[in-house]
Amino acid sequence: MTAADTNQTIDAVWRIEAPKLIARLARMVRDVGLAEELAQDALVAALEKWPGTGVPDNPAAWLMQTAKNRGIDRLRRLKLAARKEDEAAREIEAQLEAARPDLETALDDDIGDERLGLIFTACHPVLSTEARAALTLRLLGGLTTDEIARAFLVPEPTMAQRIVRAKRALTEARVPFEVPRGEERAGRLASVLEVIYLIFNEGYSATSGASWMRPALCEEALRLGRALSGLAPQEPEVHGLLALMEIQASRLSARVDANGEPILLLDQDRSRWDQFLIRRGLTALERAESLAKENKIALGPYSLQAALAACHARARKADDTDWARIVGIYGALAERAPSPVIELNRAVALGMLMGPAAGLEIVDALNNEPVLRNYHLLPSVRGDFLKKLGRMAEAQAEFERAAAMTENEREKKLLLERAKACAEPA
Repeated sequence: MTAADTNQTIDAVWRIEAPKLIARLARMVRDVGLAEELAQDALVAALEKWPGTGVPDNPAAWLMQTAKNRGIDRLRRLKLAARKEDEAAREIEAQLEAARPDLETALDDDIGDERLGLIFTACHPVLSTEARAALTLRLLGGLTTDEIARAFLVPEPTMAQRIVRAKRALTEARVPFEVPRGEERAGRLASVLEVIYLIFNEGYSATSGASWMRPALCEEALRLGRALSGLAPQEPEVHGLLALMEIQASRLSARVDANGEPILLLDQDRSRWDQFLIRRGLTALERAESLAKENKIALGPYSLQAALAACHARARKADDTDWARIVGIYGALAERAPSPVIELNRAVALGMLMGPAAGLEIVDALNNEPVLRNYHLLPSVRGDFLKKLGRMAEAQAEFERAAAMTENEREKKLLLERAKACAEPA
């Protein structure tokens, strides 16, 4: 294996194992920032050693053991530098030394409890809602600061500062690493759901990189969502989010062709949609609707989005899609959780129901929304409507503008191809 191959392997291993590694270390050292530093130390060690020694048989266990050793070394240095910290350092060192000896079994555990613990820790009320989501995406989702910034539609320096301050705040507040109970759990649940949703979305449509999707993130979000449904079985929105992710995940294999190129929803081969995941999703949606009815409350945003996904899942072919129902659900969603992004999606549905002119009218009204200024899907949707109206030069310009905004290579290529098609003779 060449050095380049080894580095690619390390990158792949890190993408998969980093969330589990950080979660386990955070439980041991009780410090989220320190856990991330130790995990990064282990990554640096792998980059230094594996090109010469080869990738170990169990790279996850190697990373964990290395991170543990670095943690013990650091704590020993702390003892020498400050004797008054001796007792605390000895206690944490004992925790590290007493970590489960069977690392392979521990790291292969898919229950997700420790990762849920990390999410609940990062979603502590001491942090703002935005900081909670950003920090968890950084630690658990393995996203770069730039990717998180694009997900929140804010500048990268703003997001970097937000993440640094969040880690410092958790350390200073000595927030325990745990899944809280009772009212405290309920108080953090909305933030936890938001984080899991954002992790799934980044997997479903990657903000940057050479691949249109990052399926491992979708799988991680699904694993966490399923575990959370066991922790909070009476919460309608927990089941609503799970339903949404199950149904969306059913399309993953149909969203790209053999070469990894994107296939848009209405062009997908629906026979490739995973019917098992669809059934799981519809069952979870029924549970969410039943709980909402029992509690005499309206469906929440995740349940409504799951209902939208269910409309597509129930249509055997694109022409069977119930666009009138979809427009109605988007109306309810806009009332429950208004946002320019939801309004943009409603415009797409309305355009399918009543024609591109109706959709374009809504999109044009969104042009001055600050939050959508760098959102590539706004010019992409506008370009689609303009093309259907035969305004090819304008459509071409919009697709090119959208391509310039996205940092995902596959999506950029697709948008440029759509722009080129607008310039070709009819």
